[in-house]
Amino acid sequence: MPTASDPATFWDELYRRRGGGEARANPLLTEVAGPLTPGTALDLGCGAGGDTIWLARHGWHVTAVDISAAAVDGLARRGRAEGLAPRIRAERHDLATTFPDGTFDLVSAQYLQTPFTLDRDAVLRTAARALRPGGLLLVVDHGSVAPWSWNQDPDARHPTAAEIAAGLGLDPDGWAVERADEPRRLATGPDGRTATVVDTVLVLRRAGAAATHRS
Repeated sequence: MPTASDPATFWDELYRRRGGGEARANPLLTEVAGPLTPGTALDLGCGAGGDTIWLARHGWHVTAVDISAAAVDGLARRGRAEGLAPRIRAERHDLATTFPDGTFDLVSAQYLQTPFTLDRDAVLRTAARALRPGGLLLVVDHGSVAPWSWNQDPDARHPTAAEIAAGLGLDPDGWAVERADEPRRLATGPDGRTATVVDTVLVLRRAGAAATHRS
């Protein structure tokens, strides 16, 4: 649970403790985005930037946002070092108060969970409205407590994918649920430990022209 009094300080301290090592892309991001033709993406809560870097390497133009200045600055440096700066726009946002400009083909919210007060449903509804017709909203949550998680509460309740979808309250005539499940996988934490974890996955498509898949 938080040792800092405000969200920005908490997340800054966490990312500084983890250092600036190579951040890996989340496997469910690569699984969902891999078949898509690259376009514009929004990475909500980008953290150390593994997803943003993966997307940029695969041809996407990415707006990456996080409340942590340490995370955003580190991602921007890494993007420049890898020659990806033209494809990455890294911005600091407290999503409780501000939201990035633009429209997107893909919005990814990977583990956008916090010990601080945040109306996440409202944030995700705003993100959904920023999608172009045919665009995908990908939400992946922790469905279990990993040994390296900031949340070590064994009694923590993890909403199901169906509950997340219900909380968004999106018009079913304008949105199609393409995936809603809770798969298990063997994961490796930032300290190298491994554990079997549960992910909660929700994929929604905005009505309109379907996103193009690679052949």
